[in-house]
Amino acid sequence: MAIRVEGIVQGVGFRPFVYTLATGLGLAGFVGNDADGVFAEVEGPSEAVSTFLLALERDAPPLARIERVAATPLAPAGGARPATSAAAATRMTPAGAGSFAIVASGPAGWRRTLVSADTATCADCLRELADPADRRFGYPFINCTNCGPRFTIVRDVPYDRPLTTMAGFVMCELCAAEYGDPADRRFHAQPICCPACGPRLALLDPAGAVLPGEPLAAAADLLRQGMIVAVKGLGGYHLAADAADEKAVAQLRARKHREDKPFAVLVPDLAAARRFGEVSQAAAGLLTSGARPIVLLIRHRDAAVAAATAPGNRCLGVMLPYTPLHHLLLEAVARPIVLTSGNASDEPIAYRDDDALARLGGIADAFLVHDRAIHVRTDDSVARVVRDRPMLLRRSRGYVPEPVTVSAGFPRQVLACGAELKNTFCLAKGRHAFISQHIGDLENVATLQSFTEGIEHFRRLFDIDPRVVAHDLHPEYLSTKYALELAEADPDRLQLQGVQHHHAHIASCLADNGADGPVIGVAFDGTGYGTDGTIWGGEFLLAGLTAFERGGHLAPVPMPGGAAAIRQPWRMAAAYLDAAGLSGPPGGLDVIRRNQARWAAVTAMAQRGINAPLTSSAGRLFDAAAAILGVRDAINYEGQAAVELEQLADAAETGAYPARLEPGQPFQVRGGDLVQAVIDDLAAGTAPEVIAARFHHGVAAAIEAGCLLMRERHGLDTVALSGGVFQNLLLLGSTVTRLEARGFRVLVHSRVPCNDGGISLGQAVIAAARDRVAGLCINPDIIYA
Repeated sequence: MAIRVEGIVQGVGFRPFVYTLATGLGLAGFVGNDADGVFAEVEGPSEAVSTFLLALERDAPPLARIERVAATPLAPAGGARPATSAAAATRMTPAGAGSFAIVASGPAGWRRTLVSADTATCADCLRELADPADRRFGYPFINCTNCGPRFTIVRDVPYDRPLTTMAGFVMCELCAAEYGDPADRRFHAQPICCPACGPRLALLDPAGAVLPGEPLAAAADLLRQGMIVAVKGLGGYHLAADAADEKAVAQLRARKHREDKPFAVLVPDLAAARRFGEVSQAAAGLLTSGARPIVLLIRHRDAAVAAATAPGNRCLGVMLPYTPLHHLLLEAVARPIVLTSGNASDEPIAYRDDDALARLGGIADAFLVHDRAIHVRTDDSVARVVRDRPMLLRRSRGYVPEPVTVSAGFPRQVLACGAELKNTFCLAKGRHAFISQHIGDLENVATLQSFTEGIEHFRRLFDIDPRVVAHDLHPEYLSTKYALELAEADPDRLQLQGVQHHHAHIASCLADNGADGPVIGVAFDGTGYGTDGTIWGGEFLLAGLTAFERGGHLAPVPMPGGAAAIRQPWRMAAAYLDAAGLSGPPGGLDVIRRNQARWAAVTAMAQRGINAPLTSSAGRLFDAAAAILGVRDAINYEGQAAVELEQLADAAETGAYPARLEPGQPFQVRGGDLVQAVIDDLAAGTAPEVIAARFHHGVAAAIEAGCLLMRERHGLDTVALSGGVFQNLLLLGSTVTRLEARGFRVLVHSRVPCNDGGISLGQAVIAAARDRVAGLCINPDIIYA
């Protein structure tokens, strides 16, 4: 019996696996990969061929991402089979009757390959790393087919060494022997190397001069002395400091101009992570996964970490080492270290050596570098556990570029440009949506360059030539301007699709859950451009993938000072107090006293509507409550007041403030009622911790009431929750509990962020759905141009 097998899988040692499987079963034939994926032809007894097909997916390598396997019967040819296509003939030379071979890769064809994400060092490599008798003992770049760099070193497909940043490192005889040995774990491992032929470390001063001593040991000494060291990782540079050294962490914070936003801590193993925070089974799974994200844990009060690491935060971001260099550095330092992105505040992470020296020279005391180039800048991913399920807050290293599969498919190839904050872009074709790594906030030239370079790389890597460009409706977003410029340059080929921000949020949640809608969509965030020209952010939508209707929203209030009201939450307190005619306690409110010099001017600005756009934003409602409670009048990073308000809340308190719904189409939720309740409890002497909890539960109760009204009006019983406000675990948990008790099915995010990092996926699936409504046919067996 003879068959030809074709599968969409790439970069995970799949060819060596097929070789070992086929030879073990005594089958003849060959296996290879090209831009189409993996191809194989096998011949032998029917029982052996059947076993081969069964094991192909069941026993695939740990990193395999198998999208599709198709088997086609062939006439037996006695082992020496001719190529089955003209394209294949140029790349295949079967080894002869009764034998099996891995044949050369070829560049031809439509690129359906799935490039793997970078993967944490596997257990086998770690054992070798620690074995003095192994030739890779203590080597910082050890890897095999089951682990190591992938996406960050790939320049093009097929995934072969000449098309990676390892191309300049010529294998020594021993590595070449392993690479060519089908029985070896490094058989066709493209980044294979050793101390004799691979990348090497160096320790530099801020001017770029080489420092004396063994680089790793010297860097560890500096960290123990309280110095800051820039460390070149997989997707860019990190800044490291001793996590228990208050002075060192405070110095890092000052030099990086990052006043309050928490730093992550790198710990050697799961046992160490448990000493820092509460690690559930699901959190342990995230920490030890191949992706190795930063995982937010409820920190222990006695955790041995500097207060400056995560000031005022009940949670701590913890991660485990994901490269051999991290393992070796932690072992040498012999204590956990802070590891934060190598950048100054609001800049993209540095990943090129010269750029890192230029930009980080005023922050780091030394640079631990190596000579393997990073091709793609990629930040660490961030996750947390919600109801025993992972929730990604930043989807980047370890997850990108693995696609999200959209079963309905994309009739035309799509570029979705995403939002402004926490930007990602998405390129899509067939049934694959390739969401980019975290780009950052598109507010400066450096980040915009990272955005545009990333789009070009993804287009080459996945051979996507978009015909549809989806974008946010906000005319001033740089991502929107980029989309408009693309279409203006080629109007006959590119079609623009404007997508409302909150509709994209809900569509992203639908795609994350494999759903189509329609649903009741609750999109709560800080800012999104509405179809009426106002700033939305507390929305109840009747939403499917093609269209939406605004069913309700938080009652709008002015934002005095526009963007200044985002940076200074006390302004939103002034707006809510004035708009609702709310009164404080007899002695007055502290928030007014603290800002007395500017209070009257800001209130007048809100009343006159001068530089005070209306907003229904849930984020701004949280800001107002936080300022009134004395949590924070000004912020140093996005959402800080709301984050700290959640941290303040008493987890044992279950009371909820009431908020009235004003009927109409759309209905309005009186957020001012919640603010009045906060003021009343303050006047009564209620503890701020209790007030913060009652406010959260009050918002959840208002969402419950809004969804009940939407169900009454539209007959829907599925709710999709999206938007950055739902990163708040207290709010999310209270909301889901209430909705499920009312018989709703609740969809939440897990694979893509609920914040603006998921917007690009939502834009892409909306554009595709509109294409389908326009009558374009979906056929999984054809290529959509």
